[in-house]
Amino acid sequence: MAITANDVKTLRDRTNAPMMECKTALNETGGDMEKAIEWLRKKAGSKIGNFAARETAEGRIAVYLDPTTQTGALVEVRCETAPVSKTDQFIGLTSEIAKQIALKNPATVEALLDQTSVDQPTKKISDRIMDVFQLIRENMRPHRFVRLTGLLGEYVHHDGSVGVLLQVDGAQADPQVLRDVCMHITARNPVAATKDDVPAATLAKETEIIREQTAGDPKNKNKPANILDKIIEGKLKTWLAENVLLEQPFVKDDSKTVGQLLTASGLKFVKFVRYKVGDIS
Repeated sequence: MAITANDVKTLRDRTNAPMMECKTALNETGGDMEKAIEWLRKKAGSKIGNFAARETAEGRIAVYLDPTTQTGALVEVRCETAPVSKTDQFIGLTSEIAKQIALKNPATVEALLDQTSVDQPTKKISDRIMDVFQLIRENMRPHRFVRLTGLLGEYVHHDGSVGVLLQVDGAQADPQVLRDVCMHITARNPVAATKDDVPAATLAKETEIIREQTAGDPKNKNKPANILDKIIEGKLKTWLAENVLLEQPFVKDDSKTVGQLLTASGLKFVKFVRYKVGDIS
């Protein structure tokens, strides 16, 4: 069977594979369009295997909120290079994956990859990644995700580099307040929600840093130990106020803390998750 330029173009439009690979696929399958698609998918699968060892240090954060179920998801999808993370195809894929997590609640990344896509029910999420791989030719994979249910707020920075999912309790919530708090978390990067939530190792490390700074300050050279302890205590209190979410001055109005803002809005903080592309987790 003769392979026409129109056949190659049709296969290209359906798969996003390069023109020469489309032509090869049609030749290998005797011009059968469906078999050619299957051939390309198998070929792409082997190439993904070759690419899989390559480092994925770039990527994008995506979020999805479902108002009907009050369920939301935050996901980091990794790729190899920054330019790819800005392509429409990769952005669309990350949005699709966030929606998938919110609506289908996979337990692990592996379970997510094996799920049938909500947006494209004839394909699994792993197939959708392969579709984008055929066009972009970079290793890509969901790296981590979280799913929350309740009164939720969200924010993702315009370049997809950092995102936040926030959960609160209350009769109702002003979406703008929730978004503002998420933007605050994005900008200020709190280490925890409250003093009690600060990891013991983090607190011990910061206390030791403050202790050494205080002891090394010439102004404190002749001060007794009890005075030095009070100085250290005061500096640690200041550090906590600057790094604990509910005690941080709200970025849009520093006359109040984030905790005071939520209380005034009739809301009780429950949980936040902040992802930044490339963070170790």
